[in-house]
Amino acid sequence: MKTKRLLILAITLVCSIFFVSGCSGVSINRKANEVDNWSHIKQRGYVTVGVDDTFVPMDFRQKNGQLIGYDVDLANAVFKQYGINVSFQTIDWSMNTTELKNGTIDLIWNGFSKNPERKAKVNFSKTYLYTSQVLVSLKKNKINTIAAMKNKTLGVQTGSSGYNDVMKYPKVFKNHIKNHEPILYDSFTNAFIDLTAGRIDGLLIDSSYADYYISKQKHPENFTEIDSPFPKEEFGVGMRKSDVTMKRKINQALEKLARNGTLTRINHKWFGNKARSPLLETN
Repeated sequence: MKTKRLLILAITLVCSIFFVSGCSGVSINRKANEVDNWSHIKQRGYVTVGVDDTFVPMDFRQKNGQLIGYDVDLANAVFKQYGINVSFQTIDWSMNTTELKNGTIDLIWNGFSKNPERKAKVNFSKTYLYTSQVLVSLKKNKINTIAAMKNKTLGVQTGSSGYNDVMKYPKVFKNHIKNHEPILYDSFTNAFIDLTAGRIDGLLIDSSYADYYISKQKHPENFTEIDSPFPKEEFGVGMRKSDVTMKRKINQALEKLARNGTLTRINHKWFGNKARSPLLETN
């Protein structure tokens, strides 16, 4: 009988170990998603920012692999005020909110547009940059209006604001383009390659990316850029809803950068006089 009780006790102990280990990953993710992580981040000395490293000029890599861009400069300037380093982590952009929820990253900071769907999942900082969606085509395609895209192929990035706009406002593009569906790309770089090669007729893209990319081409005059009727977009930093201290600290830092001229210098470095920031309008 004693041996039998010991056997039952051993089996129970083993099962308990498996149960705890199986749930540990869930508890870690749940903890990251439910608590205010500022003290932990401050203590460890770095914050992890999720980016799409092909999103020129917000976050992109040079030939030597170094990550540069508008958001890189701004994120570093914000966290420098708190003595915290920034670790940029490349992610699948279509999975950005999932990576945030799982605790893989602490922030989404990569030309991240505010919209109702995203606001339901994440907390946003104050808006630091205005932007809009534009239709880019080759001049030789003779596409000078949105209506000219009828029965034409349209490219968008998967999970981008442009894709969301196409699906949310089908009368603008979706109901008229070829096959009534846009061609999806994992990055705008690949989309521009196909546009230049004639594999798509138009590309719906963020104006900041379009302006910068076209300006760097050997023959920028070969491209046309058409304003879309979609609502103006606001870029903000995305974070977990539980990270209320993070939100306050980022907002305070952004306001300080607007007052001391740092934000103006970063804007001019990457966009010249085209950048529009509501923070500069109120400071």
